[in-house]
Amino acid sequence: MNANPQPDAWRRATVPQLIEHIVERFHARHREQLPHLIQLARRVEQVHADKPDCPAGLADCLETLLQELESHMMKEEQILFPMLSRGMHKQAQPPIAVMRFEHDRHDDALATIDAITAGLVAPGHACNTWRTLYDGLAEFKNDLNEHIHLENDVLFAQSTQAAGEQQNA
Repeated sequence: MNANPQPDAWRRATVPQLIEHIVERFHARHREQLPHLIQLARRVEQVHADKPDCPAGLADCLETLLQELESHMMKEEQILFPMLSRGMHKQAQPPIAVMRFEHDRHDDALATIDAITAGLVAPGHACNTWRTLYDGLAEFKNDLNEHIHLENDVLFAQSTQAAGEQQNA
């Protein structure tokens, strides 16, 4: 597979190829993105605390999301992905249900970020750090949405289908 094909092209990938892509492209990237975004958010909140459009609470929201994502990704890497790689699709359905629930929570966190940042629209007086923060958040949001799509709509959907086939065999 290409390094970064369209998400739906991954429907033709093997489970190990898809898992490798998710871990290398998304898990690793989120682990880089969020600490940097938290640092930028703290700086913006400290410098611009007196402005009414300051994204107050953003750094704390991002820290919570980082903790939740790190826990989520570790469960995938240590439990779920090895099960799927071994073809244990039926047994993987309960962990998949947990991952889907956690994906919904990640979507809620993105909605909170949108609310705090007025939809990631920096005010006209925003400094370069503020603008860099919002640009980075937009990239992170796109990455996380693509990550969730690949897992929910490709990897987990294929596993659920394979679990049904295992049960009917």
